[in-house]
Amino acid sequence: MNIPFLGHRRQKPGVRDAEGLAELLAECELLRSQVSRAGVRLDDSPASLEALDQMVPGSWRDDEDTLTRLGNDAGLYLGTVIVRTVPGAVWEIRSDGQPVVRLASGREFDVVDSGRAWAAGGVPELSQLYAEVAEA
Repeated sequence: MNIPFLGHRRQKPGVRDAEGLAELLAECELLRSQVSRAGVRLDDSPASLEALDQMVPGSWRDDEDTLTRLGNDAGLYLGTVIVRTVPGAVWEIRSDGQPVVRLASGREFDVVDSGRAWAAGGVPELSQLYAEVAEA
């Protein structure tokens, strides 16, 4: 997911509004809308990732645009949960505009790619991905 305006803000090199970036990436409007209709509440907790994994895929798999957007949102939501619950995890924007989560160890995790895979096939499960990252 390329978010070009995030990389071109006027500010000192190396300085970012981490909290503002986290809030922007946490919006996940389409995902929140889809799951609220199914009665799932996203509260930025690991348990909510388990609830997402239990959802029966809706018609989103029939529409390529919706599938892509929902996958992006699922990845951003996974990243939001990681950043809010795993000590030292932060959002970073790669030079290509892709948001990724960087762990305290320096390991980079492309959550958007993982979210797209989840939306398309349900595998790997978001809660499983979270467990692997939280363990690292």
